[in-house]
Formats: sequence, C-alpha cells, structure tokens
Amino acid sequence: MGARMQRKKPAPPEQTSAENFYYVKQMQGRTPMVVILDQGETIHGVIEWYDRTCIKVHRTNEPNLLIMKSCIRYMYKDGESRNGANHEGDHQHIPEVDQEE
Repeated sequence: MGARMQRKKPAPPEQTSAENFYYVKQMQGRTPMVVILDQGETIHGVIEWYDRTCIKVHRTNEPNLLIMKSCIRYMYKDGESRNGANHEGDHQHIPEVDQEE
C-alpha cells in the first residue's frame, strides 16, 4: 500500500492587519487610551498617528509623545480596568501590541 502523502499547511501570514485595524479604529473614534510602558510609567491620551515602530499620543494639557512600540508593555481604553472590564462589568479583550524583535 502506498504511503499517504501529507500536505503541508501553508505558513501563516507573516503579518495580519489586526494591529493596524485596532489603531485605525481607536484613531478614528478618538478613543482615550492608557499606555503602560515597560518601565511602569502610565501615559493617558489619544493615538493620533502610528507606524511600524512607534505611536504618537496626543495628550491634553501636556506635550504630545512619540512612543516606540518596543517600550510599550500594553495598552487599553481609558475607562476600562486593566483586565478589560469596563464600568458596566462587560469584558472585552484588548489586544497587546505586537513587538518585533
């Protein structure tokens, strides 16, 4: 009997557009965000711009910041707790920023 040939699954795409979609959605809605940096510092503001390596955060009454994505531990929508629960008790997954090494 002949050995069954197993087909290799195609490799997953190197990059999905999930991160880009998330940034665009937050930018268009001018969603207030909380960005936690790897040193533990907390930044509050609205994502105004992004590219492959950094985001620009617009802050009210403070200077805007250009933050390298490699320095971001995680981020979430302002008004939601760190675990993704908002004030009504709903839970929503907040994607973490992909960091290229």
